[in-house]
Amino acid sequence: MSPRRGAKAAATRPRGRRHEKTPVSKRRRRDEPASAAEAGPVIVGIGASAGGFDALSRLLPQLPAEGLAYVIVQHLAPDQTERFLHTLREHSRRSIELVRPGLRPEAGCVYLAPAHTLVQLANGRFLLAKRSEPPRPLLPIDYFLFSLANGPDGPGIGVALSGMGSDGVAGLREIKAAGGVVIAQEPSSAEYQPMPRAVIDAGLADLVLTPEQIAAELPSLAERLALRGPHLRPPDDGAEMPENSLGEVFERLRAFSGVDFSSYKLGTVRRRLQRRMVLNKLESLDGYVRLLADKPDELKELYQDLLINVTRFFRDPDSFTALQDEVFPKLFADRRHDDPVRVWVPGCSTGEEAYSTAIALFEHLGERASSYQVQIFATDLSESAVGVARAGLYPDGIREQISAERLQRFFTPTDGGFRVAKAVRDLCVFTRHDLTRDPPFSHLDLVMCRNVLIYLGTTLQKRVISVLHYALKPDGFLVLGAAESVGSRGDLFRLVDKRHSIYVKKHDAARGTLTLPRPYPGVDSALGRGRPSSPLDAVSGQVDRLLLERFAPAAVIVDSQLNILQTRGQTGHFLELAAGEANLNLLRMAREGLAYALRSALHEARQGDRAIRKEGLSVRFNGDHQRVNLEVVPFGTGAAENRHFLVLFEEAATAPASGKSSAKAAGRSSGTAGSGRKVKGGTAKRATAAEELPPAQMQELQDELAGTRTYLQSMIQDLEAANEELQSANEEILSSNEELQSTNEELDTAKEELQSTNEELHTLNEELLVRNDELARANSDLTNLLGSMQMAVVMVDNDLRIRRFTPAAEKLLNLIPGDVGRPIGHIKPNVDCPDLEDLIRRVITETTAVEREVRGPDQSWYELRVRSYKNHENRIDGAVLSLLDIEQSKAHQREATDARRLADEVLQAIDTPLALIDAEGRLRSANHPFARLLGLRDVDAIGRRFEELAPEQWNGGELRDLLAKHGRRQTPAIAIPGDGGGAPARRLVARRIEIEGEEAVLLSVVDA
Repeated sequence: MSPRRGAKAAATRPRGRRHEKTPVSKRRRRDEPASAAEAGPVIVGIGASAGGFDALSRLLPQLPAEGLAYVIVQHLAPDQTERFLHTLREHSRRSIELVRPGLRPEAGCVYLAPAHTLVQLANGRFLLAKRSEPPRPLLPIDYFLFSLANGPDGPGIGVALSGMGSDGVAGLREIKAAGGVVIAQEPSSAEYQPMPRAVIDAGLADLVLTPEQIAAELPSLAERLALRGPHLRPPDDGAEMPENSLGEVFERLRAFSGVDFSSYKLGTVRRRLQRRMVLNKLESLDGYVRLLADKPDELKELYQDLLINVTRFFRDPDSFTALQDEVFPKLFADRRHDDPVRVWVPGCSTGEEAYSTAIALFEHLGERASSYQVQIFATDLSESAVGVARAGLYPDGIREQISAERLQRFFTPTDGGFRVAKAVRDLCVFTRHDLTRDPPFSHLDLVMCRNVLIYLGTTLQKRVISVLHYALKPDGFLVLGAAESVGSRGDLFRLVDKRHSIYVKKHDAARGTLTLPRPYPGVDSALGRGRPSSPLDAVSGQVDRLLLERFAPAAVIVDSQLNILQTRGQTGHFLELAAGEANLNLLRMAREGLAYALRSALHEARQGDRAIRKEGLSVRFNGDHQRVNLEVVPFGTGAAENRHFLVLFEEAATAPASGKSSAKAAGRSSGTAGSGRKVKGGTAKRATAAEELPPAQMQELQDELAGTRTYLQSMIQDLEAANEELQSANEEILSSNEELQSTNEELDTAKEELQSTNEELHTLNEELLVRNDELARANSDLTNLLGSMQMAVVMVDNDLRIRRFTPAAEKLLNLIPGDVGRPIGHIKPNVDCPDLEDLIRRVITETTAVEREVRGPDQSWYELRVRSYKNHENRIDGAVLSLLDIEQSKAHQREATDARRLADEVLQAIDTPLALIDAEGRLRSANHPFARLLGLRDVDAIGRRFEELAPEQWNGGELRDLLAKHGRRQTPAIAIPGDGGGAPARRLVARRIEIEGEEAVLLSVVDA
């Protein structure tokens, strides 16, 4: 687990509204669940910005009163508090009060935080601080939610309503880490979406609901948060083993994620389990286990809940000052420029800790930063957190965590947030890593493991401390959290700064060895079920221990090299520490008379893989001899080096002979055996000595001699077999030597090839660096180009996920920076194009561009152009959407249409015959008198050549001249004689005009 919280939440305790004295008979026992009547109110922290009034007006009338108190923290101007309070009271059925210092929240009441003020809960009462001088650099919503999350009465419920900005994200992360519930308003129901969407994009929202749904859901959530069942109460030290259901949860998590949470602190794990049970409306852990079996997605949600990431930039600033004053100078003292400084940040969460360390290093080195190599390895269990850290993009709220100077130097402003500068990002390498199981990094100068150990059990803490010791160089530094220490492993580290928990690896400390993690105690790995202990188990254990001490024989356990690993019972009668250098070899510690039998029994047990018993052995102890029975039992499987032996000792019945006579007999026997080298004259002496020995002792000596011969014969056979093996091994070594010589020649050749390859790699690396600079420059050019464009442009990939967009597209298509990577179908654009998703998919499939006129949010017109996106391989890799504002063009078009319509109306209203001829001599328009004059009745005459339509009495040649002379800026005319029937003589007059940039002729017929 890698949560990174600033302060550890206190253990859950029953809430009490007041601390009056209660009669003993009415007091509730600690192991009984609290009832709703006894529990104090569950606090609901509601955050909204100035645009959240609509959401509050919909939420307040529906708020329930039972067991809930509400605190509204909203961004207000200093002079708007009273007016806003009055407006809220008009929409609420509950009592609404202004937060005052010392006021205790009551169930059924709503409290409004004053403007320009920081509000927190401390010991169940409100405390206020001026915004200009905050005790800790947080935004007002974050500040209140932090106190709610870390208060003694539990984390409560956090709600994010409509608003702008990202205030509340950090506080809601604390609420969720402490076991509370986080609710975000459904963005589509919010007047301003950025605040709830920031909570959703951060993965913090447990529920996404409308204001009316939030009010309906609060009672059930409050009831389950108030009723803390005893099976989920955080255990005290020395608490009994977890229940069967808890062991099954651990087994399922281990199978799903490969992470064993059974060695983590059960209090933290149980709080996370209780949170999931509240969200799923379950009251028993057995029911939750059944839910895990029926709903596999819940296992993923539980795993993500256990890995909740809470961190911030430069948390505990004094510790970073101590780093720059006490650690960094020693790291860079007498360091060669080609010797890199290696730093490890386990449990890095979303990267703030690693980037803070890199920034602190930059500030310490100053102008020397480019002269040293620095490698920062940042690891975490959460893959999603590592992804955020790699991106290095953080919301605008980090302004409250980082000074303006650092923001300007080490961050680049982006739309809605800040991105870590490339120089800082290049120092850090992020990867997923399990600190408790995966192999660690090595040869490290500094390990920043802050606020990770507090979530681990004692056994796991010791193992992690050993891992960190193994990873550090001699005199390497270890930095822990303020509430952490190396505990019992003080033999590995020396304390440098107690206040900031800075340790240094002892110079004479041996390099640690890594050990595999042990299985979770009390859980059968094959069945995945644990067996809870009971008081009878402890009594049975004490009885077993007493029986073993009283009646079990003395015994020792030895390994394959006969070194004693463990003793049982009183072994002093059979074993003693030999003189000289301390040695725990069984044969070296065996008392007189026992070594031979031990060696023989162990040899037979090893060869036959069976238990061997020797009886009636005479062992010397305190000057006397005692009878001893010996039994060797082999056990263990696998290779010979993994075999172990249990050696049992028991006292036999004492022989009739006294100790002194036995000793003398043994001495004579030894003398007799030693005189065997005399060939002449020795037989009589040996016979005499043999006659003096008792029959029993004679038989014992004969048995011992026979056993010795057998043992020596086996040793000779073993020696001969060993000689043959050595001879074979010698031949193999000679052959291997020749192969090694040949391999050495090949290695020399390979070395030259590697040197050549190394040169090529250096060249390639330089080329890649140049390409990387070019890519960065091209990316900067593209970013500036898109930023300067006044046209809305959106690029999507083949899966219709947003890849990049211009600032102009944010408002027009309702986008925010966090929408990068989201499907465009999840966005509700502000343009009228309901089939936008299908349109883009058709362009990608058919590779044909599409243009369409659409209306914008203010009823203005835009031309939507969708074209396919081609990569450098000329393959279709998405689509490009562009929206061009054509409102002005549309206006001009409407004006031209209106003007043309007006001209036609004027032309038709004039009694004088008029006709308009275009530059090609075609009739473009004519009024009714002219049409009657020419006898035109068919609309098909429009567009025909005027010479074809003119009457026969109009001279064709004169007409052509008339139409041609208008270009010489004259006003020619043709005389049209009367028809003799009373029609007067007329003239056909031509006048040059210009319409829409083209020349035309206006013909009119006037009286002669």
